Amino acid sequence: PGAPSSRPPSPPLGGGLQRGAAAGWLPPARLPPIGMMFPQSRHSASSHLPQQLKFTTSDSCDRIKDEFQLLQAQYHSLKLECDKLASEKSEMQRHYVMYYEMSYGLNIEMHKQAEIVKRLNGICAQVLPYLSQEHQQQVLGAIERAKQVTAPELN
Repeated sequence: PGAPSSRPPSPPLGGGLQRGAAAGWLPPARLPPIGMMFPQSRHSASSHLPQQLKFTTSDSCDRIKDEFQLLQAQYHSLKLECDKLASEKSEMQRHYVMYYEMSYGLNIEMHKQAEIVKRLNGICAQVLPYLSQEHQQQVLGAIERAKQVTAPELN
């Protein structure tokens, strides 16, 4: 009874893991049949499993459908908002072009008016020496008054 046996040790009961010498824990060579893992005494509880599975599948489908409808509503709402923003962007761009054209036109007009003033000043400077001293003083006074433009006078 105390002598060592030449047979290898038997695996633990229940199909548990075997201990290998060099490899550490090894999986069992063969799993027990499914009938052994789920005895017949539990068969009555497992017979409700397909109905519960159908219920949870149906419930999951309903939840997915509800989430899809919610996402579809959010998509529709965001699409409407995006369309509205695109319309506003288009309107803003149209206004920008209009204001740019007005600004460009006013800038051109300002340069034209500045050129007119420069030419008129040149004409006045050329004609002024031919006037009498008294008329020269009157013209210079009129020119200075003309330079003093106020806002109400512009209308």
